Amino acid sequence: MAESNKMHLETVIAKDDFASAGEASSKVKKTLTMLGVAPAQIKRISVAMYEAEINAFIHGGGGMAYTDVYPDRVEILIEDHGKGIEDIELAMQEGYSTASEEVRMMGFGAGMGLPNMKNNSDNLTIDSRPGEGTKVRMCFNIGN
Repeated sequence: MAESNKMHLETVIAKDDFASAGEASSKVKKTLTMLGVAPAQIKRISVAMYEAEINAFIHGGGGMAYTDVYPDRVEILIEDHGKGIEDIELAMQEGYSTASEEVRMMGFGAGMGLPNMKNNSDNLTIDSRPGEGTKVRMCFNIGN
């Protein structure tokens, strides 16, 4: 796949639809598997993307997932229009969570989302301001 012929995927992260939570990361995982990306790389990408997707679902009221697959890397943008992250440094700490009790009762909100994104991606940037939503960009080197 030539650099100019990247593969582009877009998935809506539906608001309040737990049945579709994880759909975007699942679609990317299937695509990378079909392209022959190494399983260890697919796992890293899937974990980080799922965390970002679930955060957009839980905290951002839904949003969009954009994925570009190049021969040597995968770039992902998860975007929501929620309330934003007040203190990104604090939110990056393992165990820190602003999830509601209801979300925690469903097994989410353990405060590992952002740390898992950071630990599994080769490059992570978070653009968020209170009241303006959040954009999470992740890059993964796949070395094809």
